Amino acid sequence: MNINLLNTIKKRKILIVGDAMLDTYFFGEVKRISPEAPVPVFRKVGEKTVLGGAGNVAVNLVAAHQDVSILTAVGKDTAGERLLQLLEDNGIHTELAVSAERKTTVKTRFLADNNQQLIRMDVEDTREIAWTEIQQALAKLEACMQSYDLVVLSDYMKGLLTYDLSQTIIQMAKRHQVRVLVDVKDVRIEKYRGAFILKPNLAELHAATGMPVETETEIVAASQKLQKECLCDYVLTTCGAQGMILVSHETYWKTPAMKQEVFDVTGAGDTAIAYLSAALANELTMQEAVSISNCAAGLQVSKVGTSAIDLMDVSGAYVDMNHHFVGKLLSVEGAVRLRAMYPDQCIVFTNGCFDLLHVGHIRYLRQAAALGDLLVIGLNSDQSVRTLKGEGRPVNCEADRAELLCALPFVDYVIIFDEETPYELIKTVQPDILVKGGDYKPDEVVGRDIVEQRGGRLVLLDYVGGKSTTHIIEHITGGGQNDRDHPPKASGQHPHQI
Repeated sequence: MNINLLNTIKKRKILIVGDAMLDTYFFGEVKRISPEAPVPVFRKVGEKTVLGGAGNVAVNLVAAHQDVSILTAVGKDTAGERLLQLLEDNGIHTELAVSAERKTTVKTRFLADNNQQLIRMDVEDTREIAWTEIQQALAKLEACMQSYDLVVLSDYMKGLLTYDLSQTIIQMAKRHQVRVLVDVKDVRIEKYRGAFILKPNLAELHAATGMPVETETEIVAASQKLQKECLCDYVLTTCGAQGMILVSHETYWKTPAMKQEVFDVTGAGDTAIAYLSAALANELTMQEAVSISNCAAGLQVSKVGTSAIDLMDVSGAYVDMNHHFVGKLLSVEGAVRLRAMYPDQCIVFTNGCFDLLHVGHIRYLRQAAALGDLLVIGLNSDQSVRTLKGEGRPVNCEADRAELLCALPFVDYVIIFDEETPYELIKTVQPDILVKGGDYKPDEVVGRDIVEQRGGRLVLLDYVGGKSTTHIIEHITGGGQNDRDHPPKASGQHPHQI
């Protein structure tokens, strides 16, 4: 992927369905206590009103250069008129907005010195919207659903996203092969069944599953339960300072939080799902989309209050944060584009577990990189390593092993794969040079036939004796008195990579 997002993220049509609201901020100062009661006296000096809730998701998508429409319920009141005007002022299409007999949700925050929030006042109506009030909007949506690249359900539990409406939209989108992303709030998770991705935070994940979410293992287990019960493809949990954890059917992937001074977490979830949606609508891989989402959310928490994070800012921060890591890490799906991206360059491929990175790995990979223009590493997933090595391996999880490899300047791309051998991955990458250790015989090397059929070649590099993860583990545990220079090979793996 080109890590310059300005060249990668193009305008796509995205529909937001959810609870839009107004976020009003009163700015002022507190200098004294009221003589009428022991409370601070707030002297107002300014105010602003911006879009909140699903409206904040929409404005962040506009800031990400997307073509955005919204289906929301707006009260027949002054606040509703203001809400519609702000949506239109921000270039958000409101043809599907519903005028309903209800109060428009308004959250008013009082901010004193250093943007300290003193109190929040909410005006809202959380009664479920009547089906008769939304039928016309649904008829319009049925007629144009196929035109959208993605649908986002932004649930703030204000009465719009009932079970019936949520399921109607999810099933309608499925009929038109449009993916649905859900920002989860409701513990009645059955209404989200069939969505492509669910995005809870830790508290929401705990509430939805009733499971503990204190440790990474617990978060993954709870996410797997949510995924199974809702029949979704992915669960992406935002974990605050711990970053994000993406769980799929077979595995999970963790991305660390962007190092950033936190001023206000308001709107971070909205920004995260907005940029996740923009990336997926542009057909980026799931890991790329999560990394972009994580970066955008990190910028959001550095600001005070609800605000839109511009694509230019996200692009700059993404390059700074990920140039040596995420920009190099590809999913198997992303690997499909490698040969098209570099049609005239010599791609060198090797593979392994790379558990406990050591000098043997470094020398081997540096030599491999010198053979061509790009070095691509197939990295065995944790599941694949356990299949090859048994329980207790790997010592380092796949995310850590991938980050270490990505930090090497002579490594261009790392791709994690689940199979016992990299044969299918080699078919996908179509390398020009396949590299293995010199202790292999040519006919033992997996994928040699694929490379040679396209005019490429196999290169066997000299083996560095006595350098292996097994050697290191035995030495640490006291079992290394009779260390072997050549530990046994395991199904296509070089001894350096054991």
